[in-house]
Amino acid sequence: MKDAETVTFGRGGIDRAAEQRPEAATLAQTAQQIILLWRGKPMLIGDALVRVAADHAVLRDANPNLILLGRDAGALVFAADLSGWTPDDLDDAALNTFLDPSEQRHPALPETHVFAELRAVMTRLSRADAELAATARAIFGWHRSHRFCAACGQESRFAMGGWQRNCDACGTHHFPRTDPVVIMLITHGNSVLLGRSPGWPEGMYSLLAGFVEPGETLEAAVRREVLEESGITVGPVEYLSSQPWPFPSSLMFGCRGTALDTKITIDPAEIEDARWVTREEMADVFAGQHPEILPARKGAIAHFLLENWLADRLD
Repeated sequence: MKDAETVTFGRGGIDRAAEQRPEAATLAQTAQQIILLWRGKPMLIGDALVRVAADHAVLRDANPNLILLGRDAGALVFAADLSGWTPDDLDDAALNTFLDPSEQRHPALPETHVFAELRAVMTRLSRADAELAATARAIFGWHRSHRFCAACGQESRFAMGGWQRNCDACGTHHFPRTDPVVIMLITHGNSVLLGRSPGWPEGMYSLLAGFVEPGETLEAAVRREVLEESGITVGPVEYLSSQPWPFPSSLMFGCRGTALDTKITIDPAEIEDARWVTREEMADVFAGQHPEILPARKGAIAHFLLENWLADRLD
């Protein structure tokens, strides 16, 4: 695919500035560009990330450990986590919906500055802002779930600008994890295979997907996941595109595969439904005119792959 890296969160062009990580704690004290996240939601003003300096009052409610994200247009950019702050009007019910529609405002910043669900705003952001927000969300999530050393069980500490955790008890170093996931555009003639998971909003279908297991190639994972979920046997498989997906820490490998049969037998423990959708039906889906299927979410690699398949741009 000629435009394989145009998927959301891809090709943001951020210089990770890894050589600055050993001194990140010192550099953060005078940082002029710090983005803000609350429970994984970046703060925006309009369609751009809010950036504040290290002396801004809002950082009084932030965790003191700032992540060094890299350089954007020559300037170092850090991220601060305000998840410990509790808004006065917090709506817990909204936070637990499939796609959180709520917005939070901090009293130290204008009303126009809001924390918003990244999946809801990802297509509005510039490529650089999208990469920064996705990276920060993934790294903060890793720190929350990996506080304790896997070798000895003692609490580890934040290090290297957020890109490492060190255990002082046994000397083990821990590094951010990324979980490989295959997502598959499985076709047979003029049709593509779609499925839906239990609990998804009514009408929501997407491409089948699943985690790559240890000792498994991407191609083998594609064939295994499709067979397990739908009973379909897949022949040739090829890689198309990838997408960092920080919900919480995946790297999506978009692949295409050719089905060798069409009889669907779903595993109800894996998915709720699966169906073949013709190219003509998919055109109706993208136009919002299909009576039963909603289009995949814009910004997700499923939408990207289906859109390119529909336009015959996969080669």
